[in-house]
Amino acid sequence: MTTLHAAEWLNTDHPLALADFHGRVLVVEVFQMLCPGCVSHGLPQAGRIASTFAPGKVAVIGLHSVFEHHEAMTPAALRAFLHEYRIRFPVAVDQPGTPGPLPRTMAEWQLEGTPTLVLFDRHGQMRARHFGQVSDLALGAQIMALMLEGRE
Repeated sequence: MTTLHAAEWLNTDHPLALADFHGRVLVVEVFQMLCPGCVSHGLPQAGRIASTFAPGKVAVIGLHSVFEHHEAMTPAALRAFLHEYRIRFPVAVDQPGTPGPLPRTMAEWQLEGTPTLVLFDRHGQMRARHFGQVSDLALGAQIMALMLEGRE
């Protein structure tokens, strides 16, 4: 079973779990605020997804998974970053890894780095992991396919 290990949640008034998204396609944008690809591509794409699809059908959350520059990427700095970049969707702060430098969720999900976009189907199964950039068109097609699965 896939688990999201959050030390803290931002942009939501209560902690979330993957089970909270059952019945919807879930898009998780895994990022670090000092990652150039995350800032220029990953987070803007997650914002476009959130504004394009109905929230009752597709949910978008962020996962701040810090594996470098720990001293600079504190929760207080992340709060300011989310405010400045106008990121409104919920963001989890990945729990530190033990042992090793990779945060807990990042390690369990076997992610290669950031930015990574992870797709879960309506039943909570991880269906895709995209490390680096993925085109909006290809991603939109994947999301629509997951939305339509089992509806024939």
